[in-house]
Amino acid sequence: MYNVAIIGAGPAGIFSALELVKKHPEWKILILEKGTRIEKRKCMIRNGAPSCPPCKKCGLLCGWGGAGAFSDGKLTLTPDVGGHLSEYMPRQKVEELIKYTDDIYLEFGATDVVHGTNMEDVAEIERAATLAELKLVYSPVRHLGTERSLIVLKAMQDYLSEKTDIITDEAAKHLIIENGEIRGFTTDKGNTYYAENVIVAPGREGADWLSHELANTDAELVNNAVDVGVRVEIPAAVMEHITDKLYESKLIYYSPTFGDEVRTFCMNPHGEVVCENYNGIATVNGHSYADKKTKNTNFALLVSKRFTEPFKEPIQYGQHVARLANMLSGGVLVQRFGDLLDGRRSTPERMRNSILTPTLTSATPGDLSLVLPHRHLSSIIEMLLALDKIAPGVAARHTLLYGIEVKFYSSRVKIDNNLETCGVKNLYAIGDGAGLTRGLIQASASGILAANSICNK
Repeated sequence: MYNVAIIGAGPAGIFSALELVKKHPEWKILILEKGTRIEKRKCMIRNGAPSCPPCKKCGLLCGWGGAGAFSDGKLTLTPDVGGHLSEYMPRQKVEELIKYTDDIYLEFGATDVVHGTNMEDVAEIERAATLAELKLVYSPVRHLGTERSLIVLKAMQDYLSEKTDIITDEAAKHLIIENGEIRGFTTDKGNTYYAENVIVAPGREGADWLSHELANTDAELVNNAVDVGVRVEIPAAVMEHITDKLYESKLIYYSPTFGDEVRTFCMNPHGEVVCENYNGIATVNGHSYADKKTKNTNFALLVSKRFTEPFKEPIQYGQHVARLANMLSGGVLVQRFGDLLDGRRSTPERMRNSILTPTLTSATPGDLSLVLPHRHLSSIIEMLLALDKIAPGVAARHTLLYGIEVKFYSSRVKIDNNLETCGVKNLYAIGDGAGLTRGLIQASASGILAANSICNK
């Protein structure tokens, strides 16, 4: 019997544990992670495999640190980006919580450099964005880089190893709920763990599992917007006048044809495009390092669409679109923007004649118009043309579009202001997998909030 059991050792779960051992070092705490310890995590394609294999557990997504371990480690230090915590507490409290969370990252070795603090630069870029009908969301960024992210997370793992029970390479299978109260959970290895309180922080990779586990309980699920789109890769020089000042620019656009929201996400100056595997579904993402630099910059363009009744399967919708790309390409599909506008597929020959060398060499040239819905594709094209006004060259014919990028945080668990699930007592749902957050800093902060809620009880 544990005082608290945490399912998932991503940023949300880790920061829950850090706060719990700080407030109650005498408590018995369990951290269960389906992947391996951070020093054992590996990705086949990053180690030279020609394509992204259908690993049983994706090395980029599963393991200590979650998807954040191999990400480029961007901490967006504002309540306006990366989650919904402002819906559960006053903005000032969220700002204080983010500052508290950021200080913990610094304590474990994060860099002290914060990008985007020069307000004159922000005002200049904001003016240019406004003239192009784009909205710039101010978001100062602490960039760790992939290599430093691993160091920071390893330090947290070592610290918690002495104060908690950490079990890796074992996945939660079923939650044990009796009379509307959580009792514990079973695992894929046939073990049963009991706890007075359970924090579920399964990450995006485990979002579908959590939705299914809560579907037949008194806990409620609501739909977030579904984010589906592409990852754009351009020469780094095209956006250097922006990335040198802000590092990452959060830009929102409302497409004139359909009025849908399109936004930039996870911008990686001098970074690389990578393949991720969600339970056999290959999707695309981007990373960047602190020291290692490529000649390209990449970022996602995501179309946010909120569906209404009777639609109840937002995660499955994103999976379906991604599977179409997998069906046509065997994995990740890539297309030149010029070929998309000309209504033709990209071919290996056309890719070789491009001025841009792709960083994800395993992507298959193809045609995104056979995958993305017309509404999404039209909105993405209009967004690229708008971005070209503030960064000429974004909409060049050699610009590369990789698909599909989809974010699996579209199903949100209904929770109270303490992050306790509505309908199941003593069960707390946090992080990206619960649909509460969509970024490192707010995911981490949600873990602290849940831990404090348990301590205060």
